[in-house]
Amino acid sequence: MTELDQGKELIEACWRYLVLGLVQGATEFLPISSTAHLKVLPLILGWEDPGVSISAVIQLGSIFAVLTYFRKDLRQVLKAIASGIRQGRWREPYAQLGVAITLGTLPILLAGMAVKFFWPTFENSPLRSIPSIALISIGMAILLGWAEKTGDQIKSLGKINGKDGLIIGLGQMLALLPGVSRSGITLTTSLIHGFKRTDAARLSFLLGIPAICIAGLSELQNAFHEEITIVFLPLLVGISSAAIVSWLAIDWLIKYLQTNSTKIFITYRLVFGVGLLIWWFHFL
Repeated sequence: MTELDQGKELIEACWRYLVLGLVQGATEFLPISSTAHLKVLPLILGWEDPGVSISAVIQLGSIFAVLTYFRKDLRQVLKAIASGIRQGRWREPYAQLGVAITLGTLPILLAGMAVKFFWPTFENSPLRSIPSIALISIGMAILLGWAEKTGDQIKSLGKINGKDGLIIGLGQMLALLPGVSRSGITLTTSLIHGFKRTDAARLSFLLGIPAICIAGLSELQNAFHEEITIVFLPLLVGISSAAIVSWLAIDWLIKYLQTNSTKIFITYRLVFGVGLLIWWFHFL
């Protein structure tokens, strides 16, 4: 391969990862499933499936964005946890939030480890197929609609406790299924559990920090091993674009939910799921 061909290949890879980063950033924190979009878009465009490893690494851009956006909250949580350890002041709101995040992370961490060790072919399983993603998207739209209708929406983060975190964390385990959406299932579970929309969104973001960070770091070595010749620059482009768009998506969603319901996402997920089924059977 000539240097010109290598340059063209590198430019093409950067373009693809730019698109994947934009999609990752726009969908990671909105309740519409980044995994589903990162799986479906390459198929529609005729690209290869980036796979779990690449998708997870690009998520590092999203984790950088959420760490930056909630840096003040995270400092308060860490200070409160330190105070709790030293002085036993665990009833402080930020200490309780820290406990909730910790307990809420354990279920998906254990489930993820179980999948990794006992289901090594999960990446190529039928659960990652287009029909499965479509049906799950439709099901999640219905569940989110039900949560909107039945949730009390009276709880705030200032009143959260470890039990709340564990319950929402159990829901977060379902995010391992492509199409569920980690932010979608945590937002839905939070609404069902009685949290206000904006507080449910903030909790979803904060709870996502350990989950997507662990996923990204655990797959980082695999991603570089798989594409070691050209991976660095394209991945840097993907991570950077994901970081910028993720920050904008977080800011927009919090402001949007202050005065609006999640109806727009319910509608989108229904259209997305039905559209995928039509596309799949048309080209089958």
